Amino acid sequence: MLQNWLTRIDKGRLRAASQTLRATAGAWHAAVRGRIARAKDRGVPLIVVLASRNLFQDRVRLITTVIGIVFSVILVSVQIGLYLGFERMVTTMIDHAEADLWIVPRGTRNFEDPSLLDDRQRFRALSIAGVAAVAPLVLGFAEWRRPDGGATPVFVVGSDPRSGALTPWNLVEGSIDALAAPSTVAVDRSYFARLGVKGLGDAGEMRDQKARIVAVTAGIRSFTTTPYVFASFDRARGYMGAPADRATYFLVRLAPDADTSAVRDRIAQNIADAEVLTTAEFRARSRSFWLFGTGAGAALFGGALLGIVVGTVIVAQTLYSSTKDHIAEFATLRAIGSSTRYIVEVILWQALLSAVVGFFLAMLVGLVIVTVTADSVLPVVMTPGLVLGLLLLTVLMCAVSAVAAIREVVRIDPATVLSR
Repeated sequence: MLQNWLTRIDKGRLRAASQTLRATAGAWHAAVRGRIARAKDRGVPLIVVLASRNLFQDRVRLITTVIGIVFSVILVSVQIGLYLGFERMVTTMIDHAEADLWIVPRGTRNFEDPSLLDDRQRFRALSIAGVAAVAPLVLGFAEWRRPDGGATPVFVVGSDPRSGALTPWNLVEGSIDALAAPSTVAVDRSYFARLGVKGLGDAGEMRDQKARIVAVTAGIRSFTTTPYVFASFDRARGYMGAPADRATYFLVRLAPDADTSAVRDRIAQNIADAEVLTTAEFRARSRSFWLFGTGAGAALFGGALLGIVVGTVIVAQTLYSSTKDHIAEFATLRAIGSSTRYIVEVILWQALLSAVVGFFLAMLVGLVIVTVTADSVLPVVMTPGLVLGLLLLTVLMCAVSAVAAIREVVRIDPATVLSR
């Protein structure tokens, strides 16, 4: 008798559960059909509507998700932007020099690693067929005496203004031709305070020799924060105290029809205690030293990786919590016949919408950072390639973050809807 009573109770519960499931499924089916109709009218797929409603239903959780994505994207963009800015600054002199080949002292690691070459090397290079011109360049450190009596170290760059080998660019005041006059220099306006000057016509001293400013540039900054001071070749040697028959580099320009590799090999065979590098090789060597030889590049990449990890964890936690809160709705979708693939696509659309919202907010903040740092010692650089890469990275990060939520949904039992 007891067994028959328990059987009747189980059958009664089963009938009630079945009725509840049918009623709930019917209501959801009607609601879904209504959403499908409205979505079709607006031309929006239902899957996007479901994803957006799940995402925007809890504003607090949405804000948390977006903040995590924005923080991650900004951190990555700033670190990579600093890397690009640093990469440009360490080779800014090489990039603006008019040279097909560089004759450098053997063992030179970067542009700011000055040693001296004998001037006879220049004439040996000039004797090679295919060489059109060889311009000497001298550079080194000197002490700038300010008008107020103080002093600051500077990096003197000297070349013949008429050769055009390496002359100041981004000129805003004065003229390059004025550097041909005695005791004249060109400086960047960002270093006025360091040099104790206010503009064109002011002067300082180096090695007890007057240095009057006749040209002012904008944006020629050193990543080491040491001001660049441009002067004519002979005047620069005097400011540095270098011998009259020495130069730091020789910049080789080739004839239009010359074979770069062949001329380079002939020059290398004709000179001693020096290397012959193409501009690309010298640029790569300088970048490699400053970015990886000093550890600066590794530090910037480490910061970018940290941003990716933090952003992925935050987004993963948020999507997982959102999925747990809507587990009954997902179970109902399963109960009315929705495939696992369809539900997974809903979650991925949530992740994609989160990525798009977070990315565009991060880019707005990033543009502000780029503008603010434009005139700083190390500006943050934002390129179209970087923006596209960050967009793809953000989408990938959010897609990976959705894995935990997807695993939870795949294990859903449709009967879970009965617990609502």
